[in-house]
Amino acid sequence: MKLTLRGLFPYLFPLFFVVALFFALQMGSLPPADFTFSNGTEPQTVDPAKSTGAPEGRIIDAIFEGLYRKMPDPTNPNDLVPMPAMAKSSDVSDDLKTYTFHMREGAEWTNGEPVTAYDWLFSWQRFLHPESGTQYAYQLWYIKNAKKYTTGEIEVGDRVEVELADRDDPAQMYPTGTILAGVLKNIDTHKDERKLEVEGDEVETDLEFKVYTVDCVPTKDGVPQWDGPVTTRVFYQSGIPAHFLKKHPKAEQAMHILLNFSEVGVKAPDENTLVVELESPTPYFLELVSFYPMHAVNRTCIETYGYPNWTKPENIVTCGPYQMKERRIRDRIRLVKNPTYWNAEDVHLETIDALAVQSDTTQLNMYMSGQMDWATVVPNSVLDELKERDKEKLENPKRKEETNELLIAPMLSTYFYRVNTTRPPLDNPKVRQALNLAINKQEIVDFVTRGGQVPAGSLVPPGITGYEGPPTEEYNPKKARKLLEEAGFPDGKGMRPIQILYNTSEGHKSIAEVIQQQWKRNLHINVQLRNVEWGVYLTTVRELDYDVARAGWIGDYPDPNTFLDMFVTGGENNETGWSNKKYDSLIEEARSEADPVTRFQILREAEDILVEEMPILPIYFYVSINMVRPYVKNFHPNLQDIHPLQVLEIDQELREKVREWEGLE
Repeated sequence: MKLTLRGLFPYLFPLFFVVALFFALQMGSLPPADFTFSNGTEPQTVDPAKSTGAPEGRIIDAIFEGLYRKMPDPTNPNDLVPMPAMAKSSDVSDDLKTYTFHMREGAEWTNGEPVTAYDWLFSWQRFLHPESGTQYAYQLWYIKNAKKYTTGEIEVGDRVEVELADRDDPAQMYPTGTILAGVLKNIDTHKDERKLEVEGDEVETDLEFKVYTVDCVPTKDGVPQWDGPVTTRVFYQSGIPAHFLKKHPKAEQAMHILLNFSEVGVKAPDENTLVVELESPTPYFLELVSFYPMHAVNRTCIETYGYPNWTKPENIVTCGPYQMKERRIRDRIRLVKNPTYWNAEDVHLETIDALAVQSDTTQLNMYMSGQMDWATVVPNSVLDELKERDKEKLENPKRKEETNELLIAPMLSTYFYRVNTTRPPLDNPKVRQALNLAINKQEIVDFVTRGGQVPAGSLVPPGITGYEGPPTEEYNPKKARKLLEEAGFPDGKGMRPIQILYNTSEGHKSIAEVIQQQWKRNLHINVQLRNVEWGVYLTTVRELDYDVARAGWIGDYPDPNTFLDMFVTGGENNETGWSNKKYDSLIEEARSEADPVTRFQILREAEDILVEEMPILPIYFYVSINMVRPYVKNFHPNLQDIHPLQVLEIDQELREKVREWEGLE
């Protein structure tokens, strides 16, 4: 008997035909792809420097490539390891602070230009530039002076770069305006203390503005000639009063005045060599350079089309195993094999469709109806039925060639709620601690997520060798009520309603509803739920326009730092408004600590502070849950749930058998 989900949960089945019709209409004239998977929500961008999410990362890793790439370990495919990619090899100095990357000869961009070390020099400068607004910029602050470049920190005596305000298009970073080099001679801070009349009233102004004096030197092919003749020039940035300019007619307007990028520890002595100098030893640096935001982009393309037009399929220039042939918003991205990729002979799939499917149930519908080979999210409510389905299938002698389709594995990832610590009463740590202790996390993993997730009492998940997080404080509504009373809200009285924000998802909704009930039952506070689309969610959280917001974090590399450094003061991924000087100093201290045991002790001390202050409410440690057809080869669960598309392969003979057995022909 053919085994389908019809008898297991019939409420799904009627939707198969609706889903099939919708995506068939969306496909239009596109022929079927060799491999189709659900990529979750619509990617916000495919610009590596501006991306932060898993949907973006899957596409970027397919169409671009880093100096190194994360690939399955040949000796243990369930482990991901950084392997040479656009760099064929690298050397590290004895003090572990300087990496020299040797570029792969013959690698090309899809416009025919060679991939060189200069591409990384350009891309990392763009990535670190303050105007880029890159949320992941701090990931390269391990490089000497990189943080100073991003933050715009300069002082007298520094070598600086001045971009004049003469861009063709001021809204576009590239092409840049005229770039000057020089030594910062002086910074004058002026105050505009005039009295102005506004609607009949006299108003005193007290605005500060700065004027920079720079001893400029000539450049040759973009390289500053520091020993050359000096010309002293005066610069200002926007916002300067007109009356000041009348007194200083020679002052020139600048877009940016930054540390000269030649002072940052990234050098390309020639097109085949990239030298990176770090502030201190960084044991996971090769993991970082294989992370998708650090992939290089093509300068010609960006300067020709500007952002965001350079990312359109008809314009984009890439260098990875695949090219982006077509993008249909809220439908799919069609990838095709890149014939000029340096390792094209080992790329097995010719065409791939990455579907923008936000609904967990829709993903499963499409998977079960044969429209999808890999579902990246599975509804929690049907996990038991899917496990039983696998069991029955493998007991069928005719299907002995197959493997489990439901793949559940440990994951280096945490599901948590951010708390906006700038909004009363959430600015009170006791209120945040009360909210945390009033969540029955065991109930959530037992009856909502149901995939083997583990309740979380801290941020860093288990699985990092040598690191042990803080002890978990159990569900304790009695203590939670006491803390709330100490904060001035006995039995919840006087506590305003709290809103939980989450991006649209059946799973996030179910968890929010349970927590809403638990806080009402345990603390007697009213909770409102608000769901928004992914793009709106990202903006809302970034602007701190929320009370409590759903969040999740997958480790970018196997180290506690990838979780903990998010929450330093002003961190791009902090997004809670929380600040703690001791925490900041510990994270900074850990950066320069060479001894791994001592370093983990420092990070543990920092996590203790995070757990005590509770700017986040840890809910559970994720497991990865994927549905993968048995004819898909080389798909291996791993802690980061990253699956390079170029290694996947289809067993066509088994595919035909499976489709016949399941009535999908």
